[in-house]
Amino acid sequence: MNTKTTLKRTLTLTHLVLFGLAYMTPMVVFAIYGVLAEATHGLVATAYFVAMLAMLLTAYSYGQMVKAYPVSGSAYTYTRKAIHPNLGFLVGWAVLLDYVFLPMVIWLIGSVYLQAAFPGVPTWIWILLFILITTAINFIGIQVTASVNFLLMLFQFLVIFLFVLFSVISLTRGEGMGTVFSAAPFFNGDVSFSLVLAGAAIAAYSFLGFDAVSTLSEETIEPQKTIPRAIMLIALFGGGIFIVASYFSYMVFPDYSQFADIDSAGFEIARFVGGNLFSAIFLAGIIIAQFTSGLSAQASAARLLFAMGRDSVLPKRIFGALHPRYQTPMLNLAVIGVIGLLAIVMDVSTSTSFINFGAFVTFTFVNLSVIGHYYVKQRRRSGSDFLRYLLIPLVGACFDFWLLLNLDVNALTLGGVWTAIGFLYLLYLTRFFKQHPPELDFGDT
Repeated sequence: MNTKTTLKRTLTLTHLVLFGLAYMTPMVVFAIYGVLAEATHGLVATAYFVAMLAMLLTAYSYGQMVKAYPVSGSAYTYTRKAIHPNLGFLVGWAVLLDYVFLPMVIWLIGSVYLQAAFPGVPTWIWILLFILITTAINFIGIQVTASVNFLLMLFQFLVIFLFVLFSVISLTRGEGMGTVFSAAPFFNGDVSFSLVLAGAAIAAYSFLGFDAVSTLSEETIEPQKTIPRAIMLIALFGGGIFIVASYFSYMVFPDYSQFADIDSAGFEIARFVGGNLFSAIFLAGIIIAQFTSGLSAQASAARLLFAMGRDSVLPKRIFGALHPRYQTPMLNLAVIGVIGLLAIVMDVSTSTSFINFGAFVTFTFVNLSVIGHYYVKQRRRSGSDFLRYLLIPLVGACFDFWLLLNLDVNALTLGGVWTAIGFLYLLYLTRFFKQHPPELDFGDT
């Protein structure tokens, strides 16, 4: 007798929101604060507000697509089904960009902060240590459990709370701006809005993972109702955390030009408001967050490459192989590690923008998929449907594409090259569009 294995539906709205926030890594706001401050001339809070608006519009579209396809999926799945398989493949290729290069960015940020704390040790040594330790752990198959991730998230929230508390104490003592309330972090008549947009394009890196709960549809109670709410709340709560943290960062240290190292500005601010003890706690929070994120990011990327190798989307003998003893994708882990070495020659701004190229492409097509599925294919065009299935997702798509165009020119160049490679590979796989491309499996990553 054949029985179908199904996942038990146990996850509630609270579970999903906590999972999404943990996946986003709340302390990432400090990890890229200096880069954002330089890009926006201090208006980091405004950049996060703009990025949050784009994410909320995209979160709405994710919610609509989860209702249409209440199974574990991704932007690739939605585009493939709602628009066209070939376009879906290219969106999947953009998703692959995020998976493969995200560990590099995580290791780079962690290394920059360690180098700031221990200036005698070059950044490249920390990068190598991150890669070697993370790869070794993933190679033998040790996984960080959900409970440990939850405790680490609580630790991050504690560090953020202490940061805000120490900032308020510093401001009441007359340090920094000398006041707790000011519009200065949000508005400066001398700063062009184009700089804010450029900053928002980088700030979106902090939101990566807000949509991760869409892969938990088969384990969620009433997924068609619960997951759309969860995605919206994760984007809203995450954005709120980022705005508050960047607001107080500006208030206590308004002159971004005075940072000794723009890439590790968060560490300097933490030391300024809380002294050496708090700066040590702050550094521990940053490193723990980056290490655990890198661990899961590398594992996910290796598993995705394995799935693509197993399904012959990529060469099976290389990417579809498992270690005979540990049953882990050894070669794939090594590939991600080698790619991570690019962190030695890249800076935080370009690397985060590069990752955001893939994110904005996928977010744009999630919005367009709503239009393709509901407005075009199902012809739902009367009454409020015009607003829900055309206007809102269209504004979201334009917003995401607008931010895409405001990315660093190097990121746009690298992203364009990546897309061109994907298009050529699509031509090869489809024999010049004579057949459908093979499906990519993002469900188990």
